[in-house]
Amino acid sequence: MRNLFVILVSICISCSLVSCGSKGTKSDVKKAIVSDSISPEIAALNVKIKKDSANPELYNQRAELLAQKNKLDEALADIRTALNMDSTKADYYLTLSDVYFAQGRARNCTQAIEKALALDPKNVDADLKYAELKMYFKEYTTTFDYINKALAIDKLNAKAYFMKGVTYKLTGDTAKAVSCFRTTIDQDPNYYHAYMELGLLFSIRNNRLAVDYFENALKLNPKSIEARYGLGMFYQGNSETDKAIAEYDSILRIDQKYKMAHFNIGYIHLVYLRDYKKAIEHFTDAISCDPKYAEAFYNRGYTYELMGDMTNAKKDYNNALKIRTNYQKAIDGLNRIDKH
Repeated sequence: MRNLFVILVSICISCSLVSCGSKGTKSDVKKAIVSDSISPEIAALNVKIKKDSANPELYNQRAELLAQKNKLDEALADIRTALNMDSTKADYYLTLSDVYFAQGRARNCTQAIEKALALDPKNVDADLKYAELKMYFKEYTTTFDYINKALAIDKLNAKAYFMKGVTYKLTGDTAKAVSCFRTTIDQDPNYYHAYMELGLLFSIRNNRLAVDYFENALKLNPKSIEARYGLGMFYQGNSETDKAIAEYDSILRIDQKYKMAHFNIGYIHLVYLRDYKKAIEHFTDAISCDPKYAEAFYNRGYTYELMGDMTNAKKDYNNALKIRTNYQKAIDGLNRIDKH
């Protein structure tokens, strides 16, 4: 199951409970057999289903893949079919709960998880899914209850420790969060998101261990923009401008439209290097990526102001105000120009 709690909003799978009156029909099966031109995995399942159309597990698997592609209607048809064939499998109801979560139907999502737990009271995935849902709605006491229930069944479950760390972080107990994330890595040294969380928490403390954790995350995912951005921000905050720029440049080689990398390079040239020409170039690049980037307009305007170009400075401050009404920094900038 996917980690919807990592940023608390990841896309999950969508469908409806058989117990609530959603039963598979022949039309559902027909809808579910449509070919998929995007994913080879889905295409392979299409072939298997044509050969073995009475196998509910194949429909469940395809429902998960379709939901990952955000093809929720097709996923709905598949999971209805699977549940109509076999309503005794807890895992199918967990797929169903993901579906409902993606649709924003919290009550039905809860019902699906409760059905899974009724079928299999010791299902760790069901306990953790219920904890995820409660975490999302900030019901942290219940979140801890179900995480601890899962750990009582499987004391080495890395995901449970990670979720516990996220919950502690959300409740403001960063010391316990760090302990849980480290335990996560002890159980699973390849748990990318635990390294990321540790990197972020140690960055807040301005502790150089943050670098180690971000670099470990990069070993697991060399193209991780978030890990490189975390490194760049740490180096920038510690005036290691060459290293920071190198990380932002690496991000731009992965995604030329990543506006914050352009913005931060501009900021470094403005504040640390006092290279105003370069700063303007990078703030302009950030604006090209996002024409509604008020902070980039303001910083470019401020750079123009420092250069004595009041005409362009005033234009940028006004543009920032068009995007964000009552943007105080832009108002202050215009007032400075008027006094000048």
